[in-house]
Amino acid sequence: MKLALRAVSAITNYLQQDETLPLPQLRRLGLIYSSYRFIVSVFFMLMVYVTVKSDSGSLLPSLLQQTALSFYVIISLILLGLFYVVTKNLRRQLAFGLALDVIILSLLLYTNGAPDLQLTMLYMVVVAASFMLLYGSQALIITLLAIIFVIYQQFFYAIANSMSLANLGDALLMSASFLAVGVLSWSISQRLVQVEQVAANQAKEVERLNVINQEVITQMVNGVIVIDRQHIVLANLAAHQLLSIPHPPLASMLDTSSHLRYEQNNPEATLLADFQQQLKEQHLQLIDACLSVSEGLSRSFVYELPAVANASVVGKLRVQIIPLKDNSKLIMLEDLRREQASAQQLKLASLGQLTASIAHEIRNPLAAISQASQLLMEDVVESERNKAAEHSTISSINSTADHTTAMTEPANTYMTGNHELYEMIFSQTKRVNRIIEDILKLSRQQVARQQSILLADWLPLFLDNYFRDHDIFLRVYTNPTISFDMHQLEQVLINLINNGLRHSSYAHPHAFVEIEIYCADNDVIIDILDDGLGVSSNDLQHLFNPFFTTDEAGTGLGLYLSQAFCEANQARLLYIPEHQKTCFRLIAPAIDTDGHDADKRLTEDQ
Repeated sequence: MKLALRAVSAITNYLQQDETLPLPQLRRLGLIYSSYRFIVSVFFMLMVYVTVKSDSGSLLPSLLQQTALSFYVIISLILLGLFYVVTKNLRRQLAFGLALDVIILSLLLYTNGAPDLQLTMLYMVVVAASFMLLYGSQALIITLLAIIFVIYQQFFYAIANSMSLANLGDALLMSASFLAVGVLSWSISQRLVQVEQVAANQAKEVERLNVINQEVITQMVNGVIVIDRQHIVLANLAAHQLLSIPHPPLASMLDTSSHLRYEQNNPEATLLADFQQQLKEQHLQLIDACLSVSEGLSRSFVYELPAVANASVVGKLRVQIIPLKDNSKLIMLEDLRREQASAQQLKLASLGQLTASIAHEIRNPLAAISQASQLLMEDVVESERNKAAEHSTISSINSTADHTTAMTEPANTYMTGNHELYEMIFSQTKRVNRIIEDILKLSRQQVARQQSILLADWLPLFLDNYFRDHDIFLRVYTNPTISFDMHQLEQVLINLINNGLRHSSYAHPHAFVEIEIYCADNDVIIDILDDGLGVSSNDLQHLFNPFFTTDEAGTGLGLYLSQAFCEANQARLLYIPEHQKTCFRLIAPAIDTDGHDADKRLTEDQ
């Protein structure tokens, strides 16, 4: 007895650990079974009266049968409506309905008088449904209830009428069938639940990977565009920025789970259609080149941004067209600034090694020449002083005054000519020394050590340190942050501001420079403005070449070094001939654009 109780307890504990269907699927299957119950009850009621009318010799249905079927129809309709309206305690509703099914079928089986195949099949449906929709322990109770009712009604029928071993054997066989169907149904239901859970977990994993992929594509440095059936179905943030096309907050990408579909009623598809329209307007050559590539073929070329978008920090893009399996095209846009910066770093490193090797050899003799010219100039000055003293001493002797004057005038002229030559040698040695110092600036810091610089706070301090006694007007319309080597940014601005002050002084007696800071898309613009004569059209192509200068006192390396420093920091230095004033524009990527307020003037320093 104890062994049997332990076995029953173990089975009950095992059934309590089973897994059930999720609530949405349970509700859907529960509605299906409730509808099935109502249809069966109505079918039983109709079949009873149809059978009576077709067989005039048959008796009317018994009161118990009529009452049970009428109650069954009414309660089935109530349970169906209740299950459809009430979304809580679904399993309790199902357990009540299944227990009711067992009771009604037992009454019908009793009125029938003997086991019936049709009723047996309905019993099995109830048992199978209980193991699929309820917990294992609840389903076991429903099954045992069915077995008890079947066996009990057979004993009751045998007592009321006559004992039939055949009917009793059929009842026992039916009970064993209930258990077998229940075990099989429970096993199948567990397999189905596990399959559903695996499918749900896989769906969640696919969704998670899809979100990760979308985030990765959105945060990629390279631009990504996907074209399917001549329509753009995906464009990430980098593609908007590299092509200088505004990026609305919702225009991230189309849901890839829709298999790259293009629907006009989809807001994201509408935004992508706007992106494609702007792409055709601003970069018609690019979109035509991408669409002209045949399916299954790849292509790579360098695309130079047109004048409309050339104000951006990006000048050239490497475009790679990669065919996909579904006849769509993947277009990768790569910013060539990184390659240019790498090439610039190699050039700076090579120049640094060259200057380091020859600086000592050049500067030592240069220092000797400079020192010798200074000593010679001092000798000339000292000689002139001695001659002047001698001249004042002997001028008192009247008899020899004329002869002394005739002797000293050629000597003074000779000394004055030598002094001018010595001054020329000294000034040229200083110029050569400045050239060497400018070149050495490239080798002192070969790799740009970028750091975040808040321009609105950093520039006033910079101007106060280096240009306190000059008229520099600073206008900051935004509060951006850039990533730049601070020492190199100082060198760039010092060169540009000094050039502006010098050329402004040539045109006006009051020299001043204006600095304007604002943002365009994802770039920070720093304009250095002056009222000088500007750069002639003939000199534009040579403007940033080394040793090119229009100033006799200049070395021709200021703009070249400034451009080299900008390229080493993934920035650009341009001369804007279309501007009303002389404008040199420094363009750097913004790393913090939260402070955009284009009409607000934060500072104005003089």
